[in-house]
Amino acid sequence: MLEIGGGTGANLSFYGPEVESLTITEPETPMVRRLDRRARKRAPLAKVLRAPAEDLPFEDGTFDVAVSTLVLCGVSDQPRALRQLRRVLRPGGQLVFIEHVRSDDARLARQQDRMNWVNQLVMCCDCNRPTLTSVQEAGFTVTHVEHLTMPKAPPFVSPLVVGSATAPVAAASTDAELVRQHLS
Repeated sequence: MLEIGGGTGANLSFYGPEVESLTITEPETPMVRRLDRRARKRAPLAKVLRAPAEDLPFEDGTFDVAVSTLVLCGVSDQPRALRQLRRVLRPGGQLVFIEHVRSDDARLARQQDRMNWVNQLVMCCDCNRPTLTSVQEAGFTVTHVEHLTMPKAPPFVSPLVVGSATAPVAAASTDAELVRQHLS
């Protein structure tokens, strides 16, 4: 199992004994140190690596499951991060996600647009991305999705999607192949 953007390890308690192998990436060095300390206590067999979601240092088809929790709103290149997730998942592998999204409500979406600069400045989060569409455009098949709101959050950051998606069963494509497909 792979978790991208593990932060301080908030998800560690959710990985039970059925998770035989856990790799967690985090791009920020200070966070990697905190994550590593927490992982040693809560998941001593977990492997913690400094790596951005846009450049995952793994062979194609390495993982059965990938987890993204409020990460795809903060990556610098969301389509590339999703292509990387697709690449490192085995064919038929599962992406599990909880992500900020652009609201379907036009009024709230306009508020997200107006307030997004503040959120980017304070939280490094682009909370109004069409993340679910981006998941599908990266070649995943969304198998489950729920539209929820984050409790006690300002309205412009509260829309969430919680769901799962499956990587294509056909052989995984490299980034170069995907670029050629998009140019065709």
